[in-house]
Amino acid sequence: MSSQLPLDLPHAASHAREDLIISASNRLAVAAVDTWPHWRHSVLVIVGPPGAGKTHLANVWAERAGARTAEAGAQADHLNQPGFRVVVDDLDRSRLPETDLFGLVNAARLGAGSVLATSRTPPAGMAFTLCDLRSRLCAATIAELGAPDDDLLAGVLVKLFADRQLDIAPRMVRYLAERMERSLDSARRVVAAVDREALASKERISTRLLKRVLDRESEAVRHQAVVPARYPVATED
Repeated sequence: MSSQLPLDLPHAASHAREDLIISASNRLAVAAVDTWPHWRHSVLVIVGPPGAGKTHLANVWAERAGARTAEAGAQADHLNQPGFRVVVDDLDRSRLPETDLFGLVNAARLGAGSVLATSRTPPAGMAFTLCDLRSRLCAATIAELGAPDDDLLAGVLVKLFADRQLDIAPRMVRYLAERMERSLDSARRVVAAVDREALASKERISTRLLKRVLDRESEAVRHQAVVPARYPVATED
């Protein structure tokens, strides 16, 4: 069978509210975001594993609230905005100085604005030097995201295929959802890989094509797990 080299064209993922798939695994977190500006607490921390949809929710809120992303050295600029709205990405791995984080969280707590943070771990499990920062975060509203369930994963797959104008039968969606890694990041990778494979092989999307893509994904994961790096990994000071 002849094949062609697929062009890896950029494909921007949509983070609009109408593209948010809601299921049991994210319903409470979505509700927490949707209730702004009537939050009971002015700081919301969305906690969940990688690929659970934290970034999508943060972007939905940022679009709705007109929020900015917190940046190092910009604390005064953020706080000078009346009723400031700020997103803190990856709170558990943030490079923002703790004093900046504390200033934002404390100001929001005192009614000067709103902060939405995302994190892989709950604030109680974070090791901050500033005890007051940890206590303020522990007192915030915590919205937990679980790993994507069947309904969420299937809905996201359907949306991703539709975004690429690819026709796929419901049974093919179920086939993928039952066999792929259960994360939204994985869903994006797999759909992109299916798109490339279908274009390169000039085949319709079938179980055979999906199996090839999934086998290739599994092999890549196994290879990364067992093959040591040839060169030392550079670290930042």
